[in-house]
Amino acid sequence: MNSSVESSSNNPSCGPSQVPYLLRFESLFHSGRGLSFPCDARGQVALDQLSEQARDNYLFARAVVGHEYATPVVQRCYG
Repeated sequence: MNSSVESSSNNPSCGPSQVPYLLRFESLFHSGRGLSFPCDARGQVALDQLSEQARDNYLFARAVVGHEYATPVVQRCYG
């Protein structure tokens, strides 16, 4: 996966060729909405594997934790 996933679901699903974990930034203002990024089990995101747009979204979400987004959580994908 090379982009962020804007989602309105609390249970992310991933296809078989995608990573088994997502780092999820939940919106503080829009219940159930947020941004998710492929990561490992520890929540490490491979920035060099993200598209430019996804990288920008990730860096933005990380910068506004506590203002726009909640502290991110690692979620296992369901496929």
